[in-house]
Amino acid sequence: MASDIVSCRFCYFADYVFFENSSSNPYLIRRIEELNKTASGNVEAKVVCFYRRRDISHSLIQLADKHARDLEEENESPSEAELTDKQKHQLRHRELFLSRQYESLPATHIRGKCSVALLNETEAVLSYLDKEDTFFYSLVYDPTQKTLLADKGEIRVGPRFQADVPEMLQEGESDERDQLKLEEKLWDPDCPLSSKQIDQFLVVARAVGTFARALDCSSSVRQPSLHMSAAAASRDITLFHAMDTLHCHGYDLSSALSVLVPAGGPVLCRDEMEEWSASEAAMFEEALEKYGKDFNDIRQDFLPWKSLTSIIEYYYMWKTTDRYVQQKRLKAAEAESKLKQVYIPTYNKPNPNQISVTNGKMATVNGAGPGAYHAAGGGRACESCYSMQSAQWYSWGPPNMQCRLCVSCWMYWKKYGGLKMPSRAEGPEEKTPPNKKDKCVPRSRGHGPRQSSHMVPVRNSGSPKSSTKTKQAFLLQATRLTKLARHMCRDIIRLRRAARRPFVPINCGAIKAECKSSFNS
Repeated sequence: MASDIVSCRFCYFADYVFFENSSSNPYLIRRIEELNKTASGNVEAKVVCFYRRRDISHSLIQLADKHARDLEEENESPSEAELTDKQKHQLRHRELFLSRQYESLPATHIRGKCSVALLNETEAVLSYLDKEDTFFYSLVYDPTQKTLLADKGEIRVGPRFQADVPEMLQEGESDERDQLKLEEKLWDPDCPLSSKQIDQFLVVARAVGTFARALDCSSSVRQPSLHMSAAAASRDITLFHAMDTLHCHGYDLSSALSVLVPAGGPVLCRDEMEEWSASEAAMFEEALEKYGKDFNDIRQDFLPWKSLTSIIEYYYMWKTTDRYVQQKRLKAAEAESKLKQVYIPTYNKPNPNQISVTNGKMATVNGAGPGAYHAAGGGRACESCYSMQSAQWYSWGPPNMQCRLCVSCWMYWKKYGGLKMPSRAEGPEEKTPPNKKDKCVPRSRGHGPRQSSHMVPVRNSGSPKSSTKTKQAFLLQATRLTKLARHMCRDIIRLRRAARRPFVPINCGAIKAECKSSFNS
């Protein structure tokens, strides 16, 4: 019988999928970011990692539970206490933790699709249990720093993000606002000049800028041709300076022209595109490819001598250049050539953990021949649902434990990373203090082995090879004086307290003295 069958044959970009990296461990849950074809012809998927509760430390689990309780109190939603123990148990298997970690995995290891969503605070938690292969997350896990952070956006509403619009002033009402704190008017659309006069003044400003670049040695090196100098002089920095000069001189053309060409020579206005050298521009493009629009990191690692304002201004000017348009076309062509989907063939190889094959018929555990005990797992019930019958059995846990799961529970284990039914083995996660670890917790029912908090057997119970040696029996018979002392010296002995502290010695001398004084009296 096949260990697993992929129901969805095609996987696409941004799909959530199950990856199998081990025949015995639960599936990995990943989100496909890219599909790349290797030189050998195989397809690899660049994926984002999601982690289960069993993958992170106990202290972070407690932090996640505290975050969930705070969220319930804030939203006044039904608490987890209203759920049954089984529902609580299975709901923990649906919780994941997003990470910013990427890895590349072979596409042939995909075993199916699943669904992962950000926790919806308005939706009932039971809705996640009702849907097959559905998971949720609310926190981001950093496997390097071992931290958990909330992955929650913020609606930027309020005076920090929007301007407070004042009430309209009535006629004759004075404006009591401090004018020094308000914006400054830089251009009057109702100026006495006509549009033709303004355009003519801007043409003169461009001509002055071109002539200034011809006189400047550094500019003549960067723009060796007249065409390039004229194009640089026609940029916004020249026009803004011309219009600001015209506004400052009361829209008097003669006064503004005299300022454009002072006694020392024509005014040269440069923006960031002209100030940056070719090597600095190349470093900026390299940094942008590595960090994206994280300008703080770009400045820190590549251009520390530039101000943050200069880098941001250069970025938006760089987006208007032919260089940016060319790179955008190359990236679009590269994205078009990338794989959009990958075909996943049916996976029907037998799982190494498969114990026996019964050709689809119900296999009865007890009975059969002498070889049936070993093949069927020694007559054990399923460690999850305690069923004694299954069409197929899978070994679970260390080989010497001889534990097994039925088909249904095996698929649950692979997909959700736990057992269907709750047991006392999960007690430490909820009740044990952070610094204490319950190394061996008995199961609540059945005759299976003890388990750790991650639902993995930790101690053998029933194997003849690992059973303890037979010890010689002995009899401890108390004397009459000892029996009388139990009743006469109850205040000193305090049997219940002593039973809870077996390694603290009892003061036998004080008990004997108390007994003698009682007998003498």
